Amino acid sequence: MNTHAFRMKLKPGTIAQYRRRHDELWPDLAQALHDAGIYDYSIFLDEETLHLFAVLKLRPDNTSAVLPQQEVMRRWWDYMADLMETEPNNRPREWPLTPMFYFE
Repeated sequence: MNTHAFRMKLKPGTIAQYRRRHDELWPDLAQALHDAGIYDYSIFLDEETLHLFAVLKLRPDNTSAVLPQQEVMRRWWDYMADLMETEPNNRPREWPLTPMFYFE
């Protein structure tokens, strides 16, 4: 099992819309994430800074590296680009987070 954590950032005034869009996650995107070996995926919000903190687990045989080439992933990025800080291709800007503590 491999845990991956990263930070993203919302634009001001977009919290409700970001939540709504994720509450209505497209079934084909959910399937693509599952098929890529991603599970137990959570995103948390710091409302003061608008930083999003994502934590997900990857199966040992995951293919998550190919997700950016999938049409459904690129459509999702385009759909979310008006709400978040993004790269030129609309991929959300991500800052990796360093593990500091774990308690099981």
